[in-house]
Amino acid sequence: MQLQGIHHVTAVTGNASLNVAFYTQVLGMRLVKKTVNQDDVSAYHLFYGDELGHPGTELTFFDWPELERHRHGAGTISTIMLGVSGEEALRWWQERFARLHVEHDELRRRGPDGELSLPFRDPEGQRLELVDDGGRLQGVAWRRSPVPAEYAIWGFYGVQLTLRALAPSARFLTEVLGFRQVGSYQQGNGYEVVAFEVGPGGPGTLVQVEIQPDAPFHRFVGVGGVHHVAFRVPTDEEHRAWRERVAAVNRTVTPIIDRFYFHSIYFREPGGVLFELATDLPGFAVDEDPEHLGERLSLPPFLEPYRARIEAGLKPIEPLDLLAGV
Repeated sequence: MQLQGIHHVTAVTGNASLNVAFYTQVLGMRLVKKTVNQDDVSAYHLFYGDELGHPGTELTFFDWPELERHRHGAGTISTIMLGVSGEEALRWWQERFARLHVEHDELRRRGPDGELSLPFRDPEGQRLELVDDGGRLQGVAWRRSPVPAEYAIWGFYGVQLTLRALAPSARFLTEVLGFRQVGSYQQGNGYEVVAFEVGPGGPGTLVQVEIQPDAPFHRFVGVGGVHHVAFRVPTDEEHRAWRERVAAVNRTVTPIIDRFYFHSIYFREPGGVLFELATDLPGFAVDEDPEHLGERLSLPPFLEPYRARIEAGLKPIEPLDLLAGV
């Protein structure tokens, strides 16, 4: 058994309308599914990805406007890394962010191999980074994206965790989940980062661990923070086997949960970060025409009988134009 890399990353927004506008208009990602948090149906669950929302491209958000602003610290996913292809693409994004007043840093080198990257923040302070994927990610550009295809975001490059200690999490990553340590480097802030990859390796499979022994521990996730990262499992049979494997060493693992669009298990790795293992199938086209993904509120069959009540409890997503006059 091998995990195949990142399936999706789920973060928190406090403003669904602004979130949809930023990720579809500014970043040019497609809203492939507008549904609800199945454990809290008063909140939207918004999925952005490539043309069809393939596993490995899905950046998702829970809409929890009542939460406080996220506080970064140990036990958190501190950076979401997205892949674009080439230095020219990164420089195009740098100019676009400046024109659209998106908070961003200068281009820099990151990782044990020194890939070029562009850190930026979304309007709620979510920490993201565009990284040159060397043309290795294989997403399908959204045909109606405002971003030209040659500069498209192709999917996840990786995620960065911030932890107080490396050893317990490194053992869990390598001995239980099958990751491989592939290098380390010093960040500009002076902290060491250790890089791991899984499955086929390279962009899309990377977990980088920033070690901050003195960082305050935060399990609470607020607006502008990341809730969890999910990793890809190709089949239900392997998914069941993974559940048994994790349960043998980690009592926090959940039963298998049918999310309709995929099957999931959840558990916390030793440093406190919430992980999920999710199946590739059935996918987002199981209940919508691929031409019209994300255009209406989708509910799995077990929530459909409650549609009227659910819709009444959701605040409508208002159209915003972040590109007007630019």
